[in-house]
Amino acid sequence: MRHPTRHSKARLLGIIFSTLLSSPTFAQSAGSNVASVGWAHVSPVSSSDPLTVTNIGGAPANIVQTGTSGAAGSSDTVGAAFEHYFTDHFGVALVGGYPTYLNLEGRGSLATFGVMGKARPWAPQVILRYHFLASDSKFRPYAGIGVNYTWFTNAKITNGDFVTRSFGPGGSATVSASSSWNPVFEAGANYQFDKHWAVGFSVTYIPVSTDLTLTGHTATGMTVVSQTKLRIRPIVTFLNLSYAF
Repeated sequence: MRHPTRHSKARLLGIIFSTLLSSPTFAQSAGSNVASVGWAHVSPVSSSDPLTVTNIGGAPANIVQTGTSGAAGSSDTVGAAFEHYFTDHFGVALVGGYPTYLNLEGRGSLATFGVMGKARPWAPQVILRYHFLASDSKFRPYAGIGVNYTWFTNAKITNGDFVTRSFGPGGSATVSASSSWNPVFEAGANYQFDKHWAVGFSVTYIPVSTDLTLTGHTATGMTVVSQTKLRIRPIVTFLNLSYAF
């Protein structure tokens, strides 16, 4: 019996390597549709301007509360995406996720309050992606740029201690957040392990900021309005399973 030569071993390794990197299914080619679902971790790189009192009892004001600051907390949610390949390399993806609550946390002189409120962000994205390597490659990195529209619902102040110290016993407070258009920057990769199935990972950055308006009412009926700009700037990591058809 002849033993495998060094040349035949190298050839065998080459065949195995080629098989790992290429696929005969062309599931990532022009005309393909890919639906993805998975785990998304939202990690804001957050900061804010100082809280500024802009109105007291109906009279305009401009009182900067030096030392106050806020930030958005991190969260985990279910992410989803749908991409259509217009060519072997270019595709357009619709990306979103289940809108879990985003905690509004005190910083600076407000840090002692911890979580002060929460809001539910909605942040759908439309992303133009360029996929590197050939369409029959199993492993395909990509880069994307797009646009996002973010708005907030169910915003509320949840910290009773903050409300009492700010507006006195019996006081109340509400908060609202402005919406915004933002650019989207994305990088990721997919690995196709079956005719239809693949696993993927991506990192997305969206420079989101919002204007927060805090409206407080004292027990005697006086209204105090304060505002600040909250820069959320989330970095979103998305680990997903996708199906191509």
